[in-house]
Amino acid sequence: MKERFLELWPKYFPDAELPITFYYTDSEEGTLSCDTTAEQRCVIANLTKVRKGMPLRLSADSVECSGGKRYLGFSQTLRRNFEYFLSYGIPGELEGERYKKSPALVKKVINKRSGFSAPHEFIIFKRFDLLEESENPSVVIFFASADVLAGLFTLASYDETDSGVMTPFCAGCGSIVLYPYLENKSKRPRCILGMFDPSARSYVPADILSFAVPVCKFIRMVANMEESFLITPTWDKIQQRMRGSRKSGHRREDS
Repeated sequence: MKERFLELWPKYFPDAELPITFYYTDSEEGTLSCDTTAEQRCVIANLTKVRKGMPLRLSADSVECSGGKRYLGFSQTLRRNFEYFLSYGIPGELEGERYKKSPALVKKVINKRSGFSAPHEFIIFKRFDLLEESENPSVVIFFASADVLAGLFTLASYDETDSGVMTPFCAGCGSIVLYPYLENKSKRPRCILGMFDPSARSYVPADILSFAVPVCKFIRMVANMEESFLITPTWDKIQQRMRGSRKSGHRREDS
Protein backbone atom coordinates (compact mmCIF):
# COMPACT_ATOMS: atom_id res chain seq x y z
CA MET A 1 0.00 0.00 0.00
CA LYS A 2 2.86 2.37 0.82
CA GLU A 3 4.55 1.79 -2.53
CA ARG A 4 1.27 2.15 -4.39
CA PHE A 5 0.47 5.47 -2.76
CA LEU A 6 3.96 6.84 -3.39
CA GLU A 7 3.50 5.92 -7.06
CA LEU A 8 0.04 7.49 -7.42
CA TRP A 9 0.42 10.62 -5.26
CA PRO A 10 2.81 12.52 -7.56
CA LYS A 11 0.89 11.26 -10.60
CA TYR A 12 -2.38 12.92 -9.57
CA PHE A 13 -1.14 15.56 -7.11
CA PRO A 14 2.04 16.85 -8.75
CA ASP A 15 4.43 18.64 -6.38
CA ALA A 16 2.04 18.28 -3.44
CA GLU A 17 3.59 17.74 -0.03
CA LEU A 18 3.77 14.17 1.25
CA PRO A 19 1.57 13.41 4.26
CA ILE A 20 2.82 12.56 7.73
CA THR A 21 1.54 9.79 10.00
CA PHE A 22 1.44 8.86 13.65
CA TYR A 23 1.23 5.71 15.74
CA TYR A 24 1.56 4.83 19.42
CA THR A 25 4.32 2.60 20.76
CA ASP A 26 6.34 1.74 23.86
CA SER A 27 9.58 1.65 21.88
CA GLU A 28 12.06 4.54 21.76
CA GLU A 29 14.12 3.14 18.91
CA GLY A 30 14.76 5.10 15.72
CA THR A 31 13.18 8.39 16.78
CA LEU A 32 14.21 11.60 18.50
CA SER A 33 12.39 12.80 21.57
CA CYS A 34 11.13 16.37 21.56
CA ASP A 35 10.67 18.37 24.75
CA THR A 36 8.13 21.06 23.92
CA THR A 37 9.12 22.87 27.10
CA ALA A 38 12.60 23.53 25.70
CA GLU A 39 11.44 24.03 22.10
CA GLN A 40 8.08 25.12 20.66
CA ARG A 41 5.31 24.64 23.23
CA CYS A 42 2.68 23.90 20.58
CA VAL A 43 2.57 20.37 19.16
CA ILE A 44 1.68 21.72 15.71
CA ALA A 45 4.80 23.92 15.68
CA ASN A 46 6.99 20.88 16.27
CA LEU A 47 5.47 19.00 13.33
CA THR A 48 7.25 21.29 10.86
CA LYS A 49 10.38 19.16 11.24
CA VAL A 50 8.33 15.98 10.69
CA ARG A 51 6.98 17.36 7.42
CA LYS A 52 10.60 17.89 6.37
CA GLY A 53 11.56 14.29 7.16
CA MET A 54 12.59 14.14 10.82
CA PRO A 55 10.68 11.56 12.92
CA LEU A 56 9.45 12.84 16.27
CA ARG A 57 8.65 11.09 19.53
CA LEU A 58 6.44 12.66 22.20
CA SER A 59 5.28 11.45 25.59
CA ALA A 60 3.28 12.80 28.51
CA ASP A 61 6.46 14.26 30.02
CA SER A 62 7.58 16.03 26.84
CA VAL A 63 4.34 17.84 25.97
CA GLU A 64 4.00 21.08 27.92
CA CYS A 65 0.67 22.32 26.51
CA SER A 66 -2.21 20.97 28.61
CA GLY A 67 -4.46 20.89 25.56
CA GLY A 68 -1.83 19.00 23.62
CA LYS A 69 -1.53 16.42 26.40
CA ARG A 70 -5.29 15.90 26.36
CA TYR A 71 -5.71 15.69 22.58
CA LEU A 72 -2.78 13.24 22.32
CA GLY A 73 -4.33 11.05 25.01
CA PHE A 74 -1.72 11.65 27.70
CA SER A 75 -4.06 13.36 30.15
CA GLN A 76 -7.77 13.75 30.82
CA THR A 77 -7.33 16.86 32.97
CA LEU A 78 -8.44 20.30 31.83
CA ARG A 79 -6.61 23.41 32.92
CA ARG A 80 -8.16 25.32 35.83
CA ASN A 81 -11.00 27.64 34.73
CA PHE A 82 -10.85 26.22 31.22
CA GLU A 83 -14.42 27.28 30.48
CA TYR A 84 -13.39 30.90 31.11
CA PHE A 85 -10.10 30.53 29.24
CA LEU A 86 -11.89 29.40 26.06
CA SER A 87 -14.47 32.19 26.36
CA TYR A 88 -14.11 35.71 27.78
CA GLY A 89 -11.70 35.05 30.64
CA ILE A 90 -11.69 36.38 34.21
CA PRO A 91 -10.93 40.11 34.57
CA GLY A 92 -7.58 40.69 36.27
CA GLU A 93 -6.88 36.95 36.55
CA LEU A 94 -7.17 35.13 33.23
CA GLU A 95 -7.17 36.33 29.64
CA GLY A 96 -9.74 34.51 27.54
CA GLU A 97 -9.24 33.29 23.98
CA ARG A 98 -12.84 34.25 23.12
CA TYR A 99 -13.40 31.19 20.93
CA LYS A 100 -16.80 30.58 22.55
CA LYS A 101 -19.39 33.13 23.66
CA SER A 102 -19.72 32.01 27.28
CA PRO A 103 -18.30 29.60 29.90
CA ALA A 104 -21.65 27.81 29.94
CA LEU A 105 -21.36 27.11 26.22
CA VAL A 106 -17.82 25.79 26.73
CA LYS A 107 -19.10 23.35 29.35
CA LYS A 108 -21.66 22.02 26.88
CA VAL A 109 -18.91 21.52 24.30
CA ILE A 110 -16.75 19.66 26.84
CA ASN A 111 -19.62 17.37 27.86
CA LYS A 112 -20.21 16.36 24.23
CA ARG A 113 -16.55 15.72 23.43
CA SER A 114 -15.08 12.22 23.48
CA GLY A 115 -11.70 11.60 25.04
CA PHE A 116 -9.27 8.72 25.02
CA SER A 117 -6.16 7.46 26.77
CA ALA A 118 -3.00 6.88 24.75
CA PRO A 119 -2.59 3.10 24.34
CA HIS A 120 1.20 3.29 24.73
CA GLU A 121 3.85 5.50 26.29
CA PHE A 122 4.90 7.35 23.14
CA ILE A 123 3.35 8.84 20.04
CA ILE A 124 5.56 8.78 16.95
CA PHE A 125 5.07 11.26 14.12
CA LYS A 126 6.76 10.27 10.87
CA ARG A 127 6.55 11.29 7.23
CA PHE A 128 4.74 8.69 5.15
CA ASP A 129 7.63 7.80 2.84
CA LEU A 130 9.88 7.02 5.82
CA LEU A 131 7.63 4.37 7.37
CA GLU A 132 9.23 0.98 7.95
CA GLU A 133 7.44 -2.29 7.22
CA SER A 134 7.01 -2.97 10.95
CA GLU A 135 5.33 0.39 11.60
CA ASN A 136 1.55 0.58 11.42
CA PRO A 137 0.23 4.15 11.36
CA SER A 138 -3.15 4.98 12.86
CA VAL A 139 -3.75 8.17 10.86
CA VAL A 140 -2.39 9.76 7.67
CA ILE A 141 -2.24 13.58 7.86
CA PHE A 142 -2.07 15.88 4.85
CA PHE A 143 -1.11 19.56 5.11
CA ALA A 144 -2.66 20.79 1.91
CA SER A 145 -3.68 23.75 -0.25
CA ALA A 146 -7.18 24.30 -1.65
CA ASP A 147 -6.70 22.29 -4.86
CA VAL A 148 -5.20 19.35 -2.98
CA LEU A 149 -7.97 19.53 -0.38
CA ALA A 150 -10.57 19.48 -3.15
CA GLY A 151 -9.08 16.29 -4.49
CA LEU A 152 -8.83 14.62 -1.08
CA PHE A 153 -12.36 15.66 -0.12
CA THR A 154 -13.82 14.30 -3.35
CA LEU A 155 -11.79 11.09 -3.13
CA ALA A 156 -12.96 10.58 0.47
CA SER A 157 -16.56 10.93 -0.75
CA TYR A 158 -16.15 8.64 -3.77
CA ASP A 159 -17.56 5.51 -2.10
CA GLU A 160 -19.83 7.27 0.41
CA THR A 161 -23.45 8.40 0.24
CA ASP A 162 -22.36 11.81 1.54
CA SER A 163 -19.05 13.61 2.08
CA GLY A 164 -17.33 11.22 4.50
CA VAL A 165 -15.63 14.28 6.01
CA MET A 166 -16.28 16.17 9.27
CA THR A 167 -14.96 19.43 10.72
CA PRO A 168 -15.12 19.42 14.53
CA PHE A 169 -14.50 22.49 16.68
CA CYS A 170 -11.21 21.71 18.42
CA ALA A 171 -7.56 22.64 18.78
CA GLY A 172 -5.20 22.01 15.88
CA CYS A 173 -3.77 18.86 17.47
CA GLY A 174 -7.29 17.56 18.11
CA SER A 175 -8.11 17.71 14.42
CA ILE A 176 -5.10 15.59 13.45
CA VAL A 177 -4.86 13.18 16.41
CA LEU A 178 -7.91 12.74 18.67
CA TYR A 179 -10.76 12.88 16.16
CA PRO A 180 -9.24 10.86 13.28
CA TYR A 181 -7.82 8.32 15.75
CA LEU A 182 -11.27 7.69 17.21
CA GLU A 183 -12.77 7.43 13.71
CA ASN A 184 -10.77 4.23 13.16
CA LYS A 185 -13.22 2.55 15.54
CA SER A 186 -16.28 3.78 13.68
CA LYS A 187 -18.37 1.60 11.37
CA ARG A 188 -18.15 4.44 8.87
CA PRO A 189 -14.83 6.22 9.47
CA ARG A 190 -14.69 9.85 8.37
CA CYS A 191 -11.80 12.12 7.47
CA ILE A 192 -11.19 15.26 9.53
CA LEU A 193 -10.75 18.65 7.88
CA GLY A 194 -8.96 20.91 10.32
CA MET A 195 -6.34 23.44 11.35
CA PHE A 196 -8.92 26.17 11.77
CA ASP A 197 -7.72 26.84 15.33
CA PRO A 198 -6.41 30.45 15.34
CA SER A 199 -3.86 29.48 18.03
CA ALA A 200 -2.31 26.92 15.68
CA ARG A 201 -2.66 28.85 12.41
CA SER A 202 0.61 30.74 12.83
CA TYR A 203 2.54 27.44 12.74
CA VAL A 204 1.37 26.47 9.23
CA PRO A 205 1.56 28.43 5.95
CA ALA A 206 -1.29 30.87 5.34
CA ASP A 207 -2.97 28.83 2.58
CA ILE A 208 -2.71 25.41 4.26
CA LEU A 209 -5.28 23.32 6.14
CA SER A 210 -5.05 19.77 7.44
CA PHE A 211 -6.87 16.69 6.21
CA ALA A 212 -6.47 13.73 8.57
CA VAL A 213 -7.49 10.28 7.36
CA PRO A 214 -8.03 7.22 9.59
CA VAL A 215 -5.79 4.54 8.15
CA CYS A 216 -8.69 2.16 7.43
CA LYS A 217 -10.27 4.91 5.31
CA PHE A 218 -6.93 5.81 3.72
CA ILE A 219 -6.48 2.27 2.37
CA ARG A 220 -9.86 2.54 0.62
CA MET A 221 -9.01 5.95 -0.81
CA VAL A 222 -5.74 4.68 -2.31
CA ALA A 223 -7.54 1.68 -3.82
CA ASN A 224 -10.08 4.01 -5.46
CA MET A 225 -7.65 6.49 -6.98
CA GLU A 226 -7.20 4.85 -10.39
CA GLU A 227 -10.94 4.50 -11.06
CA SER A 228 -12.13 7.83 -9.62
CA PHE A 229 -12.45 11.38 -10.98
CA LEU A 230 -8.65 11.62 -10.77
CA ILE A 231 -8.36 9.97 -14.21
CA THR A 232 -10.76 12.42 -15.91
CA PRO A 233 -10.06 15.57 -17.97
CA THR A 234 -11.73 17.58 -15.21
CA TRP A 235 -8.99 16.70 -12.73
CA ASP A 236 -6.32 17.07 -15.39
CA LYS A 237 -7.11 20.79 -15.51
CA ILE A 238 -6.45 21.03 -11.78
CA GLN A 239 -3.21 19.10 -12.16
CA GLN A 240 -2.07 21.57 -14.80
CA ARG A 241 -2.77 24.42 -12.40
CA MET A 242 -0.71 22.67 -9.71
CA ARG A 243 2.21 22.44 -12.10
CA GLY A 244 1.64 25.99 -13.30
CA SER A 245 1.76 27.28 -9.73
CA ARG A 246 5.21 25.78 -9.30
CA LYS A 247 6.51 27.19 -12.59
CA SER A 248 5.24 30.68 -11.81
CA GLY A 249 7.21 30.71 -8.58
CA HIS A 250 4.31 30.56 -6.12
CA ARG A 251 5.19 29.32 -2.67
CA ARG A 252 4.98 25.57 -2.29
CA GLU A 253 3.20 23.93 0.64
CA ASP A 254 6.40 22.95 2.44
CA SER A 255 7.70 26.53 2.59
